Amino acid sequence: MAITLVVIAAVVVALLLLAQFWTEIMWFDALGFGNVIWTEWITRGILFVVGFLAMAGAVFSSFAVAYRVRPVYAPSTPEQATLDQYREAIEPLRRVVTIAGPVVVGFFAGVAASAQWRSVLLALNPASFGEQDPQFGIDLGFYVFSLPALRFIVSFLMAVVIIAGIAALVTHYLYGGLRLGPVPAGTPRTTRASRVHLAVLGAVLMLVIGANYWLDRYSLLTATNGGSTAARYNGASYSDVHAVIPSKEILTGVAVLVALLFVVAAVRGTWRLPAIGVGLMVVSAIAIGGIYPAVVQRFQVNPNAQELEADYIQRNIDATHAAYGLDGIETQPYDATTEAEQGALREDADTTASVRLLDPQIVSPSFRQLQQNKQYYNFADNLAVDRYEIDGESRDTVIAVRELNLAGLGDGQRNWVNDHTVFTHGYGVVAAYGNQPGPDGQPAFYEGGIPTQGALTDKGYEPRIYFSPSTTDYSIVGAPESAEPWELDYQADDEQGGQQVNTTFPTQDVTAGPSVGAFGSKLLYALKFGSQEMLFSDRVTEDSQILYDRDPMTRVQKVAPWLTLDQGMYPAVVDGRVKWIVDGYTTSDAYPYSTSRPMQEATADSLTLAAQGVPVEMPPEVNYIRNSVKATVDAYDGTVTLYAWDTQDPVLKAWSDVFPTSVQPLSEISGDLMSHVRYPEDMFKVQRTLLTQYHVNDAGQFFSGQDFWANPADPVASGSTSEAKQPPYYLSLQMPGQDSSAFSLTSTFIPGGNTDREILTGYLAADGDAGSSEGEVAEGYGKLRLLELPRDSTVPGPGQVQNNFDSNPTISEQLNILERGSSNVVRGNQLTLPVGGGLLYVQPVYIQSAGGTAYPLLRRVLVAFGDQTGYAETLDEALDQVFGGDSGATAGDAGGEVETDVPTAPVEGEDGATEPSTEPSTEPSTEPSTEPSTEPTGGATPSGDAQSRLNAALQEANDAMTASDQALKDGDFSAYGEAQDRLQKAIEDAVSAEKEIESAG
Repeated sequence: MAITLVVIAAVVVALLLLAQFWTEIMWFDALGFGNVIWTEWITRGILFVVGFLAMAGAVFSSFAVAYRVRPVYAPSTPEQATLDQYREAIEPLRRVVTIAGPVVVGFFAGVAASAQWRSVLLALNPASFGEQDPQFGIDLGFYVFSLPALRFIVSFLMAVVIIAGIAALVTHYLYGGLRLGPVPAGTPRTTRASRVHLAVLGAVLMLVIGANYWLDRYSLLTATNGGSTAARYNGASYSDVHAVIPSKEILTGVAVLVALLFVVAAVRGTWRLPAIGVGLMVVSAIAIGGIYPAVVQRFQVNPNAQELEADYIQRNIDATHAAYGLDGIETQPYDATTEAEQGALREDADTTASVRLLDPQIVSPSFRQLQQNKQYYNFADNLAVDRYEIDGESRDTVIAVRELNLAGLGDGQRNWVNDHTVFTHGYGVVAAYGNQPGPDGQPAFYEGGIPTQGALTDKGYEPRIYFSPSTTDYSIVGAPESAEPWELDYQADDEQGGQQVNTTFPTQDVTAGPSVGAFGSKLLYALKFGSQEMLFSDRVTEDSQILYDRDPMTRVQKVAPWLTLDQGMYPAVVDGRVKWIVDGYTTSDAYPYSTSRPMQEATADSLTLAAQGVPVEMPPEVNYIRNSVKATVDAYDGTVTLYAWDTQDPVLKAWSDVFPTSVQPLSEISGDLMSHVRYPEDMFKVQRTLLTQYHVNDAGQFFSGQDFWANPADPVASGSTSEAKQPPYYLSLQMPGQDSSAFSLTSTFIPGGNTDREILTGYLAADGDAGSSEGEVAEGYGKLRLLELPRDSTVPGPGQVQNNFDSNPTISEQLNILERGSSNVVRGNQLTLPVGGGLLYVQPVYIQSAGGTAYPLLRRVLVAFGDQTGYAETLDEALDQVFGGDSGATAGDAGGEVETDVPTAPVEGEDGATEPSTEPSTEPSTEPSTEPSTEPTGGATPSGDAQSRLNAALQEANDAMTASDQALKDGDFSAYGEAQDRLQKAIEDAVSAEKEIESAG
């Protein structure tokens, strides 16, 4: 019976292990990356075995040797009499202890060794940087690839020798080979055998310590220094080069000498020489390794720090520029004016016409209300910015994928069949112009609807979305060709026949996941997901495949565990498919003299902090980064493709040798895909963080730190993110000196240090246009352009501009009136553009209901140039206010409403109510006028005082907004238009009454 139970238990454990491990192999094989999992697991396994045997073997050998050479007769002393009792107690368990102990410590050592698989693989497949460090003249590849592995090996050996030495000491002492108490004169404290054993261990330990001292010399080139300088920097300083490095070399020699003294002790039978040697080593470590460098630093360097540290600070500046891709930055002075003049924007008409007014972080609710269509679909909270060629013109676009949302189903619809076989995918993308609003402040959609219609559909693409960030559960797809499809696309409207439109994933032709047709596969996946239905459902057939790990980030991270991924993943319609584009980085923390930064901290801003969590794990510190890989994940079949982007990156070359079939050459990127590749956000964030200090190229100025900058806080953030950095923004613009506008990523700088004065000190833009449909990489892609404003600049920074907006009497008055009713004012992203000889700020203003069905509509645009502000219904009108009625900015009616290409029929909202059409409205404008009206609002008494009229107007505005909301729910667009007319009139009268009250006061 016992044997049967043991066999059953073993079978169960084996099945559970297979359910976790073999299913992973099946997943990697389905994606074509089987070599990745096998390479990683084999390397981990080998390192575990090596680490286990090294530690367990050394500790077991120490136990065994010490026990075997123990004295036959222990000395008759009081100390040994006490130890006899311990020996008698331990003897029955001796075999268990001497075997179990090494196994336990060996296991932990093996785990620690297996965790170093990346370092070991890089050390075995190094690549040359073709550059030498400025101190030792060694190729930088030694520091990046070899040094980390060598440091681990030395540290590991040190731990092995120390633990083995402890085992030897305890055993020798317990069995009389070593005596610590009083001994008769002339009697040795150790037996000859124990002396040799301990001396050999001591000699090996000293050699390992010496190797550690020697490697310390190289590690100084990445250590943090600074001493008396205003700015701390990385790399060997003056005192490191002239005191610490020589001391490490001396200590290495001392360690080797002491090792020889231990050998002498083993032969001659006295511990005096090694004891003196160890004492000498301790004194040397304190005096030579600690006191001497401190004296040099305090009495030689600190009084002359700027001169003595200059060469080493310059090394740090040069290495940081090279390691972070800042060496090619184009810096130019920009004497920005703060006076707006008529016609000043004529030369920048293209830039101002393409200003993105649609804020991708705000308009997601509008996309949901107007384009979600079905309750089982949804959009992400933060949408993506891209550009598409529409009617022969490149247009900035806010785009979103209609993802699967099982949480939108009612409780009565949630069951295993629906969750895993019926609702298996999302459907289509929705795209809107970035620079022009649609009717009534809605996004101007040019692609949307179900079934999909619009400019992108006209070009043709597969709308079904099986892989997306919010699709976290598994699905079973595929069915026999003879069976009726059961995977739901959508429920058709009445005019389309009112029938349920289904599909079947073509598993006979396309592999999107592991097959679950065989019983063994069903069993393993049933155990993996805890689903017995998988074993018995008729919908799991020999044609079925199982889809899981469907988040594109997860898929890329699994097949390329050596990459650090950008948080800014985005979708694009490419070559007839929706593809998620993910930027991958190769990083290191071992680049000599380069400044180290916590990547998580450097990439944090108000948007990442407001999100639920960071989707990718980042290295704690980096001092080298390259955007070496562009990855795509096909939203239909989940195919992951890695493209070598920075082909000169030595780290990418090394990993390409490790995984030779994982990365595709740059030439494989299609022209269509190339036109959607953009400059990555996290790379830009790290670079702008470094440029707060490293825009300074002169070592003397860097030493003083008087010209350091900071990244401004997001002026529109609130709550816990109010002090977070302003995020960079994608928009099309033409920088001074550029021949034409380019899709760019931009950010601003303000003074650093402890100052409350927020003026603009710099403006950074990265050219984000990677290439065109021809497939060639654009020559200017990735070019960093930095505008440095004069040191005495008075150009307002983002915080000052926001304060000017909020404190402007006209602006604040009208926005406050809007917020007094049942609506909220939402301020959009504050964009900065170098136009008109200065810096122009543009901020969209959205209005949404304070309750019920709430989604933002673009109602106003704020503009600032210097201390002058504009506030109007369109961007052109706001610019004309600032630039004296003739901004010269018009190019294609920037900021005006546009017609859309999306179906005009009302669409179903989340609660089943119909939503307003995206058809261009023929109703009069419902936006409040900026000119006060002298006519009374209905319900107000013309002869009454101003306060009565104000109260009546506010009540009328509240009633009108309530009526608007009800009209939307009822689908009565005629009533909706009438209510909006009432609202406009009420707001005009409220503005007029409030001005009258202020004048009387």
